[in-house]
Amino acid sequence: MSATPTTSTTTSAEHPHGLWEEPGAARRLQLLRSAESVAIIGMSDKPSRSSYFVGTYLNSDSSYRLYWVNPGLVGKTVLGRPGYASLQDLPEVPDIVVAFRKPADLPAVAEDAAAVGAKTMWAQLGLKNEDAMQRATDLGLNAVQNRCIKIEHGRFHGNLHLGGFDTGIISAKRQLIDR
Repeated sequence: MSATPTTSTTTSAEHPHGLWEEPGAARRLQLLRSAESVAIIGMSDKPSRSSYFVGTYLNSDSSYRLYWVNPGLVGKTVLGRPGYASLQDLPEVPDIVVAFRKPADLPAVAEDAAAVGAKTMWAQLGLKNEDAMQRATDLGLNAVQNRCIKIEHGRFHGNLHLGGFDTGIISAKRQLIDR
């Protein structure tokens, strides 16, 4: 599958990959299915934090190779995985970089993700920064904002109810596995 960002067809010297557009459900599913590794920037070792909740879900309900990025976690283990100071310190290039950082930090996250060769930058639910999404697109990244990777993964794989979201829907559909 292509790592081409979802963009308008209008390109220019300023926006070589076109203008950023919010990827639709089919594109988000494609991004999740094509990924093998995920780095969470801003991962916390505090169970009350949303990054910890998302990490717990991905650790138990996905086949992704997971990496926790937070300088405060260096030398610590969270959910059985070591913490890393930066994306550059990871043992591999992550396919998806999930940001749990304030919106003003997202342009720098896009720069770091592109610098290591990641394919997708994913800004967590509640995080919006159109300039950062355009910057990510200009750098050749797929860019998603204001979406929870846990919710999206659960939605597409039939297991929202397992991670704290009871949809109330009874279905005969089989749960989809990552691969």
